[in-house]
Amino acid sequence: MPLINVKMTHEDGGATKEQKEELAKELTNAFVKIFNRGQNSTVVIIDEVNTDNYAIGGKTITKIREEQK
Repeated sequence: MPLINVKMTHEDGGATKEQKEELAKELTNAFVKIFNRGQNSTVVIIDEVNTDNYAIGGKTITKIREEQK
């Protein structure tokens, strides 16, 4: 069973239900196209990570976004 795990930051209210559905559909379609299997068994998990819980170069994304303003 294929499992695709997407991690993305939760910003500006996060992704909408419709955006998540479209992402899952497109990722599944890409997997099927490339590997020719798994449409009905492909699992897509979308994890939205709070920007306080995600850091690059020792700074949280929240801090980086604040510095970019």
